[in-house]
Formats: sequence, C-alpha cells, structure tokens
Amino acid sequence: MSTATPERMPALYLSHGAPPLADDPVWPGQLAAWSAELPRPKAVLMVSAHWEEAPLAIGATTTLPLVYDFWGFPEHYYRVRYAAPGAPELAESVRKLLRTAGTPVQDVPDRGLDHGAYVPLVEMFPAADVPVLQISLPTLEPQRLLEIGRRLAPLRDEGVLIVGSGFFTHNLRALSADGRVTSVMAEFDDWGRRALEAHDLDALLDFEHKAPAGRLAHPRTEHFAPLFVTLGAGEADLGAQRSVIDGFWMGLAKRSIQLG
Repeated sequence: MSTATPERMPALYLSHGAPPLADDPVWPGQLAAWSAELPRPKAVLMVSAHWEEAPLAIGATTTLPLVYDFWGFPEHYYRVRYAAPGAPELAESVRKLLRTAGTPVQDVPDRGLDHGAYVPLVEMFPAADVPVLQISLPTLEPQRLLEIGRRLAPLRDEGVLIVGSGFFTHNLRALSADGRVTSVMAEFDDWGRRALEAHDLDALLDFEHKAPAGRLAHPRTEHFAPLFVTLGAGEADLGAQRSVIDGFWMGLAKRSIQLG
C-alpha cells in the first residue's frame, strides 16, 4: 500500500456560468486547460452559490444525483449526467473540522450536485472519476464564510481540491446576448482584480461598501459568497493568488482565481 503524502492542493474560486456554458466556444476549453495544470485531487469539495442551507449541510456521499435547478432551458441540458463517486471519508473529515470549531453541521444525504457544481466539473474532470462532496452555504456573511474556509484549509494537505463556485458579477438584468458589458460589471471586475492582487482581504470582505456599485454587480450576494470560503481555505497562499480565467460571458465577469 502506498504511503505517499498527497500533494497539497490549491483552493479555487470559479465562475460557473449556466448550463449553456458547455456550448460556449471558449470557456469549456479554459476550464479543461486549468484542470490539466492542477495536481490530481484525491477529492473535490464544492461550495456552490446554488445551495444555501443552515446549519451547514453535507450533501450526498454515495450516489450523487444531479439537481437541475434551472428552468426554461432546452431539453438537452436536463439530460446531462455526471456520475462521479461520492466522498464519505471527506464528509467525515469536514464534520470533524467544523464541529471541533463549534460550527454546527447537518447531513442531507439525498441532496445531489446542483449546476454550480456539475457544470464546471463536467468540463474540468469529464471522466467523472474524482470523488465529489458538496456542502451548503450556511450564511452569506463574508467573515463567517472566511472562517469556515480557514477551518477547511487542512483538507488541502490531504489532497482535497476546495472549490468555491459562483459568478464574479451576477446581475441577471445585465445579461446580454450580444456580449455587451455594462460599466458596472466592468468596474466591479476591475476593482475585484485589483483588490485580489493587493491581497486586500478587508476590502473584499466589505465589498458591498468598498466596491464601485457593489450592490448593482451583486443585487443578492450568493454568487460572490463562495469566494470567501476559497479565500479562507487558501489564505496562506494569498500572495500567490492569480486570475486563471478572466473576461466576460453574456455581459457578466467570469473571473476565476487560484490560490496556491
């Protein structure tokens, strides 16, 4: 039996788009190229904008059904399958880390992967051969999410890839079929890039007040919230933060970052 120590994994925040991401001529290739550069993870821990539940919930750990949590799309998007194995050992590690820190945890064993989880995973690990566990956002409060990420950080040394999945800007009124980018989306993305490059955690945590038109870029903040789990999990590598994907998709910023 191998006794090799797993390679320490980075922590990621990615913009996951929507089911039509799979049909984009550029974005799937960007995600695939990103995953090809990563060490192979022992498992993936996903925190998606599309599952808010308190106390923090741990999803399915054996068979992982998909949650088609979107409406009005063409039928073929509801036929997507992603039969990744569950991660019961990772679930137990998450329970121990969070409960030791006083964070209550519940199990929701029939809750599968929503599109914030499986849409990017289909592009990054198409063989569906890496175990996956999804946990909920128990709050949208940035500081509390940062602390949760800090508690989960030791998993990186066990070969676990921690992924916060959201959208760097998310105002559906700014969606543009022709790709037109409003000044609000562009200015928020630029502010976020500069705050990340400056390692300015305080500004990021207070983005609703510090960012230009923060409430217009995120009328509701659930798509920015997973970033704080990532920042907490990757805080030791904040100085090595880099944007792997940038640009815009249908008018929204798809900035995606890696720490470590």
